[in-house]
Amino acid sequence: MSIPAIIKNLSVIDTDRIIEMAWEDRTPFDAIKAQFGLTEQNVIDLMRRQMKLSSFKMWRARVQGRQTKHTKLQVDGTDRFKCNLQRQITLNKISKR
Repeated sequence: MSIPAIIKNLSVIDTDRIIEMAWEDRTPFDAIKAQFGLTEQNVIDLMRRQMKLSSFKMWRARVQGRQTKHTKLQVDGTDRFKCNLQRQITLNKISKR
């Protein structure tokens, strides 16, 4: 399977931010697409390549069908993308406060 050009050309910082956004419960895939131009399938491919298999499976199970990750499934009035308590992720590792 070849790597899409859009994923190949991402900087480490952009890759890190996309992974952070993908893990956040309230950040829909549409927000990632608007900011980075990646479709949901591109994000899935990126996560598959960047994560251990067990972590990828856990993430996939977590986001599959989740209302907050899919704008069309969201309840009206959901307008924030990130929880205030969300930890910062740097270089794909969760940093301590």
